[in-house]
Amino acid sequence: MRSSKVERKTLETNISLSLNVDGVGKSDIKTGIGFFDHMLNLFSKHGMFDLDIKCDGDLYVDGHHTVEDIAITLGKTLKKALKDKSQIKRYSSVYTPMDECLSFVSLDISGRPYLSFDIDFQREKVGEFDTELVEEFFRAFINNSGITLHIKMIETGNTHHMIESIFKGFARALDEATLIDKRIDGVMSTKGVL
Repeated sequence: MRSSKVERKTLETNISLSLNVDGVGKSDIKTGIGFFDHMLNLFSKHGMFDLDIKCDGDLYVDGHHTVEDIAITLGKTLKKALKDKSQIKRYSSVYTPMDECLSFVSLDISGRPYLSFDIDFQREKVGEFDTELVEEFFRAFINNSGITLHIKMIETGNTHHMIESIFKGFARALDEATLIDKRIDGVMSTKGVL
């Protein structure tokens, strides 16, 4: 079973996060930001990841530190759980509809962080969640997991639906890319390392 737990404590946040890559989609998430909890629960369910997150953040400032630090911790936890990335499929690309919205997510567990985020949200907030934090979440995640990630909106609409489509698509792509393929000898790279 590929699982890991990471704790991160700073003057801005106190986070405990556990991830089971080979899970069934169970989650227990408490970040203090309702909409963000909703997106992380979707990520867990649609990626079939077991995910527990407890965060005590400086929400009296705003949600930035909480969202960014959870992404940092999640990225590190995934990297730790995948170890040497032996026999993972590595790549995945998915289209995900959410009613009128359609997102495209493509990723490579390459060891090289890169983010292409081609989205303009219609609103600045969904509930108490600042929509600009979606890009911050993915940037912090890829920088700490070593993943190349491209996210595009093919069809826009309701901002809640757009973000939901992205998180579901990201989960589905990450699930597929982390699947074990017994045909792979070592890692999926001619270099022999990822």
